[in-house]
Amino acid sequence: MTNNMGKIDRGARLVVAAILIFLAFGTDALGSAVMVWLALIVSGLFVVTSLVGNCPLYGLLGIKTCRDC
Repeated sequence: MTNNMGKIDRGARLVVAAILIFLAFGTDALGSAVMVWLALIVSGLFVVTSLVGNCPLYGLLGIKTCRDC
């Protein structure tokens, strides 16, 4: 599996994941339990893809945000 995500993209995903986790556990902004679970699932996907450096959706669309790949 080759990397298709750059450092900025990976960092941005981690920041968005942290914000979603904060919204899910730290506030009542999301409202229903369904939205909390959805935020946790999306943040989990963002964390995993940023740590691995490969986004399956980018692969399907042919997008590469890294310079060296």
